[in-house]
Amino acid sequence: MRAAATLFRRNGYAATGINEIAELAGAPKGSLYHYFPDGKSQIGEAAVRFAGKGVVATLEKLEHEHKSAAAMIQAYCRLLVGWMAKSGFRDGCPISTTLLESAPQSQGIALAGREAFAAWRAVIARALLRDGFSKLEAGQLSTLAVSSIEGALILARVASSGEPIEDVARSLAVVLRKNTPPRKRATLKEAMP
Repeated sequence: MRAAATLFRRNGYAATGINEIAELAGAPKGSLYHYFPDGKSQIGEAAVRFAGKGVVATLEKLEHEHKSAAAMIQAYCRLLVGWMAKSGFRDGCPISTTLLESAPQSQGIALAGREAFAAWRAVIARALLRDGFSKLEAGQLSTLAVSSIEGALILARVASSGEPIEDVARSLAVVLRKNTPPRKRATLKEAMP
């Protein structure tokens, strides 16, 4: 699934063919149809699930390494900037690119996407709960964080710059600090090291 996720992230779902996936995976085309008898939509669903689990693993690792949700999100955004720069800003989020092109037509891919985003939000919400936010606040803020990061990935790809991701990281760091009185909050420029 790594090959499909990579190609979907870089080229989009519609522009990626089964032959390309098989070639990058180093697998015979027939084996793809053996494991994925429903073809490309089933591969898309599996790729979304694969990519979603990868993000969850990264977020959980960062959650354990950082004392606050704000610090966790800043660290994740720094990783994203590095990954985007390494790809020459050709890569995006394999989940978003796949969903934007296929979700209305493929219920399986749409379900996989909903589950992936819910799992990301759950990790972020758990960190926010630990920081003292209410369950409602944590849920709303985790949605804000995921939406902001996904939007920043698109802006970064279009601009060929990590700056949109860095801007979002700074802004989220301010919003996600629970116990900081408003008058003592860091400015957006001070929030991200």
